[in-house]
Amino acid sequence: MKLIEREQALALRRGFRLQWEPRQDCHVLLYPEGMITLNASAGWVLELLDGQRSVALIIDRLVQRFPGVPGLDEDVLAFLEVARAKYWIE
Repeated sequence: MKLIEREQALALRRGFRLQWEPRQDCHVLLYPEGMITLNASAGWVLELLDGQRSVALIIDRLVQRFPGVPGLDEDVLAFLEVARAKYWIE
């Protein structure tokens, strides 16, 4: 599988929906067979995926939100690779 590139615009896979779950105080990813509880970082990344924004723009937004976090861009790219391998995004 080809690595995710910064110019790509990614979105949640068809049938998946990101939602804030107040009872669990976290984002969850809903899909027909169930639900995935996400940590805060995963929720922040996935809420920016809209099929329009490039990965580079998403990283820029997160760098603005969390200035001074070392390696943020590599962490985002690594998470997106995992999310794609799990078929959460396309």
